Amino acid sequence: MSERLLVTGVLGCLGAWVARAALEDGADVVGYDLGDDRSRLDLVLGEDADRVELERGDITDLDHLERTLDDRGITRVVHLAALQVPFVRANPPLGMRVNVAGTVNVFEAVARRLDRITGVAYASSAAVYSRTDPSPAPEAGGTSPATLYGVSKLADEGMARIYAADAGLPSIGLRPYVVYGPGRDQGMTAGPTEAMRAAARGEPYAIGFTGRAQYDFAPDVGRAFVTAAGAAREGATVFNVPGRPASVDDVIAAIRAVVPEAAITASGDGLPFPEELEAVAFDREVGPFPRTPLDVGVAATIAHFQAAA
Repeated sequence: MSERLLVTGVLGCLGAWVARAALEDGADVVGYDLGDDRSRLDLVLGEDADRVELERGDITDLDHLERTLDDRGITRVVHLAALQVPFVRANPPLGMRVNVAGTVNVFEAVARRLDRITGVAYASSAAVYSRTDPSPAPEAGGTSPATLYGVSKLADEGMARIYAADAGLPSIGLRPYVVYGPGRDQGMTAGPTEAMRAAARGEPYAIGFTGRAQYDFAPDVGRAFVTAAGAAREGATVFNVPGRPASVDDVIAAIRAVVPEAAITASGDGLPFPEELEAVAFDREVGPFPRTPLDVGVAATIAHFQAAA
């Protein structure tokens, strides 16, 4: 009997890549999402997008979430549904309702079904850190996030710890940094991917930040979430994603290596997070984390956009 994986936020970039990785493993995928825009799913999966069973649902509706887990026979869960930095800033009450109350619903629903679902893999974020943290930022985590979004993700990590202690719920959280790749078109750090898409179309683009950060190729992160969801572990652990440290200038150079005439610029402040993250524990405690070199990931992203045009 194949695994049946529920992916909340499946219509987002990482949701689509998680679905792709799970389908490649032979799992059945059920996507739980309040939206109806399938464009990212179609971009990432192509004809295989129809293999994802979609359940239109609000992550803040615990009853609906529980019915979905039972009616669909779910055996594993990857929880990605969240509002990103700009959307939380624009509507903090809604952001906290989705990012915090929605996450506690996932933890509660799975904790009631540990006989069938052995735990949760969920998305935290590098936004739990701030510029005051050292670089590389310690994998133990941040304490003073610079955004409300980061506060919500830090709360999620705390809830995971308490659910492990009080209800025996195993969980693995991952903290991506600058995710890039096909489908990444929203959020504070979507600019590099939007620049790759513009280059593929022969259009100019201005990235809205500068400086150094850590770049995480979306297919790598999607694969890691599927690995985490199937890992047999106890307790609550959170791992930084081991991306590739680079400057925005490095990203632009990688784009121009593929499209020499690309009119890509960058301006603005650096991101309000440490430039690098310590990221060694996933390899040691779960398994090898995929690490695509930046130039390879950029070239693959541009090729994907060109093929989809």
